[in-house]
Amino acid sequence: MPETLSPVLSPDQTQTAISPRLTRYQFAAIVLLCVAAGLPGLLARYPQMTDYPAHLARWYIMIDDGRTADLARYYAFKWAWAGNLGVDILIRPFAALFGLEQAGRMFVIAIPMLVAGGLFTVEWTLRRRIGVGPLLALATVWSPALLMGFLNFELALALALLAFALWVGMEGNRWRKVIFVPLGALVWLCHQSGWGVLGVMVFGYEWSRQPRKRDVWRAALATWPLWLPLLPTLLAGHQAKGSFDYGPNVLKVKWMFWKEALRDRVRYIDYATMILLLALPLVAIWFRRLDGRLAWAGLICLVLSLIVPRHLGGGDLADLRLIAVGLMLLALAIDWRPSRKVMWIALAPFALRLALTSIIWAVHSANVGGMMGALDRIPRGAKVAVAVREESSLWAQPLYGHLGCYATVRRDALVNSHFAISGVHMLTLTPQAWHWVDPSQRIFARKGRSVDLTGFRPADDADYLWYFGKYPPERMPEGAQVIYRTKHSLLARLVRKRPD
Repeated sequence: MPETLSPVLSPDQTQTAISPRLTRYQFAAIVLLCVAAGLPGLLARYPQMTDYPAHLARWYIMIDDGRTADLARYYAFKWAWAGNLGVDILIRPFAALFGLEQAGRMFVIAIPMLVAGGLFTVEWTLRRRIGVGPLLALATVWSPALLMGFLNFELALALALLAFALWVGMEGNRWRKVIFVPLGALVWLCHQSGWGVLGVMVFGYEWSRQPRKRDVWRAALATWPLWLPLLPTLLAGHQAKGSFDYGPNVLKVKWMFWKEALRDRVRYIDYATMILLLALPLVAIWFRRLDGRLAWAGLICLVLSLIVPRHLGGGDLADLRLIAVGLMLLALAIDWRPSRKVMWIALAPFALRLALTSIIWAVHSANVGGMMGALDRIPRGAKVAVAVREESSLWAQPLYGHLGCYATVRRDALVNSHFAISGVHMLTLTPQAWHWVDPSQRIFARKGRSVDLTGFRPADDADYLWYFGKYPPERMPEGAQVIYRTKHSLLARLVRKRPD
């Protein structure tokens, strides 16, 4: 293996850098940083993840299990064992104890904390000290995947980091292979992309330790305890009918994803963070400070982001997720314990991004709280056409895309913004319900332009129209009567054009 991707420490450095255990100060600092990673969810009653309300509604329908007549008239839910069930399995007992919305928010808070904890666990297990790597890697915790609400994947990623630390820690233990057969299957059950990341990490670790580069097959065979879910993964690897693809310009889309690898709210801050996390591993190679035990896994994830398709096992944007993971692992591979002052500087990207996300979540959550007042004017079981104005050139992650799903959670309503495509999702619509699902609610507009809702098709069969957008609509469907309004939303009662 190339010498530059091997861990390099001089004997004197090893003696001063390695400690048998964490000091109280170090442990307290790590706990504080992990708690800070969950700050956006702690500050926001309504998590500002794009897809989160749709997931919340799916859990609500799943837990109801057909007992509510209005829900049973509109929705069907069919359980299927697949590599995408992490929070779906765990949410039921938590919802029974704390209520569904509070339970969902608890996962929003806990998952980024677990990912952050996984970074520090890997660092300590590999090096027995905390260096600059995990502090830089923290900047990737709030990746686009987490901001969009891919909670099952993020839970699997946290478990993959912790499982990889266990793999390293059990080196030479005869029980390691036995333990990792069910453990690998557990990570896969949470999300198969997280299981894939675990496999890449174990492979990269084993490959970096081989004396000869051609021993790649020996490193691949070392991952066999993780192979149990391989068959269902291959069987589910095709794109399901009804899902979306990238069209003819695949490379253009991949390039766009790379530019948006750490997309959050402020374009130039996100660009600067991505460039920094690409440049620093190159600098670390120059100074022989890049640890091949993690660097190979990070590089493989970045290469896979160019190869894998959009859909894997029903999961969307499988390639996009891998870019931030690759940057995370490359940052974690930097093997350097600098002065305390430099350690504080290394935290700057994470602190800046976290502060922006937390403030925006708190502000928008308060706005959403006002928007939810519209639900008091919607009768149970109503049909609600949701319309969301989106700017195609806007950099910030969209926040309103699935807010209409709260009408299902609180009013048992039928809305047109669910992920409910037959053959793709466990949640589907009954024959008596609309055939419009996500993304029928999305209406793209140019910057500064209002939208015209006179021809908005879901409104033809609806009782109400619930609109979200920066600007009020230019025109409304014929006969629409606005009964509730906030700065960025309105609810209108509709005249039904077609009978049920």
